[in-house]
Amino acid sequence: MVSNYLNYIGGRWTESSTGEKHEHFNPAKPSESIGFTQVSSIEDVKEAVQQAKVAFSDWKQRSSVERGEILRKAADFLEENVQEIAEIATKEMGKRIVETKGEVLRGAMILRYFAQEGMRKTGEMLPSANPNNTLYTTRVPVGVVSVISPWNFPIAIPIWKIAPALVYGNTVVWKPAQDAGITAVKIAEVFDKAGLPAGVLNIVNGRGSALGNSIVEHEDVAAITFTGSNEVGRAIGIRAVAQNKKYQLELGGKNPVVVLKDADIDLAAKLTVEGCMKQTGQRCTATSRVYVEEAIYDLFMEKIMRIVKDIKVGDGINESVTMGPVASKKQYETVCSYIEKGIEEGGNLYYGGKTLEGPDYQGGYFIEPTIFDNVTNEMTIAKEEIFGPVLAVIRVANYEEALEKANDTIYGLSASLFTTNLDKAFHFIKNSEVGLVQINGETGGAEPQAPFGGMKESSSGTREQGQAAMEFFTSYKTVTITTKM
Repeated sequence: MVSNYLNYIGGRWTESSTGEKHEHFNPAKPSESIGFTQVSSIEDVKEAVQQAKVAFSDWKQRSSVERGEILRKAADFLEENVQEIAEIATKEMGKRIVETKGEVLRGAMILRYFAQEGMRKTGEMLPSANPNNTLYTTRVPVGVVSVISPWNFPIAIPIWKIAPALVYGNTVVWKPAQDAGITAVKIAEVFDKAGLPAGVLNIVNGRGSALGNSIVEHEDVAAITFTGSNEVGRAIGIRAVAQNKKYQLELGGKNPVVVLKDADIDLAAKLTVEGCMKQTGQRCTATSRVYVEEAIYDLFMEKIMRIVKDIKVGDGINESVTMGPVASKKQYETVCSYIEKGIEEGGNLYYGGKTLEGPDYQGGYFIEPTIFDNVTNEMTIAKEEIFGPVLAVIRVANYEEALEKANDTIYGLSASLFTTNLDKAFHFIKNSEVGLVQINGETGGAEPQAPFGGMKESSSGTREQGQAAMEFFTSYKTVTITTKM
């Protein structure tokens, strides 16, 4: 019998006020039910915000060291339950078990990093023109924070939002993507076991279309942090500005790789394929376009094909599999439509592009790793975020053409250059219009101590992770004490 996973509001596990449930199915075996989550209402959101508001009064008064210690305990519980949580995440959204285990451990690393942030300074002493003044700044929490997280990284992304929010003294109302609702409940359980006081973290599962406006517009919500689509992000930004609320948006990407003729071609091929095909291409930092100098174009294609042909597609729970299904029927249909569009617009389907059927695939949402060449920047597959295992290869004459075309996009999240030329490496660092630059590395990847975020339409401009997180989750308070009148 499959489980019924509850909301977590005010320190209690509760059913939604609607009484409705959402059934979750394994994308590798769509006939396999893996559980039910709540279909919440605006009333549930209101209750969660109220509980967070009440809890804030006490939580903000606690020592940041004490708050950090709870995060450290949560990291321990996360590691202790790595297998259980990884299996649930794999069955819920299809990612390979080795990838979800890695994500759980990454979540623990993020928690430990922000636990230590509780011991860092939160202000500074400043000189004053008046010798009788003591002038200093301190950081204070903003209040109740709404966290709206996506399905593709159901562990790491919410944790890198929730952890800094909590350690800096805020309380949280979390609305995970509905398709990742079971994994979200397991993460909430970790915080509960770690001793987080009632109401400090609240989780409300349900449809974004039904709950999104209420979780953004509630008068007691002070800030919103969102990762997801550009369309939804823009709507959140408009509503937040109208109410003078802080907001943080991490949105899409169309991340380019540039491979020059002096590069280590084997390394470039390996990391380009990994950057595109890891997590079945369902990463905002996934490699989507690769610009290759003409002199090495044919050699590069040969090398990536050797790697791509070794990819084994199948159920992510099987550790021998090297690429799982896409996360849902909707995503499956979206990726297939982009492959069709690429063919219609004149791209050459160099490899793959087929859906995988038959008894080995049990009706799952499996798509072959797909390579297009003969692609131009004007084609849809070179402009729009696909969020699937599809790579567009584009031939260029030289570095200058590659840089120009790599920057020719509305997005600005991540970019990579493969070269042994130091001058071109530093030129690329300076002139690539992205927030994350890699030299001889894949476009994906982030470490908890480093700021994460994009430029252009990939971000609202703030940064997640690292000490940059303090900028969003706190506000400055400037204090002057006059000792003589």
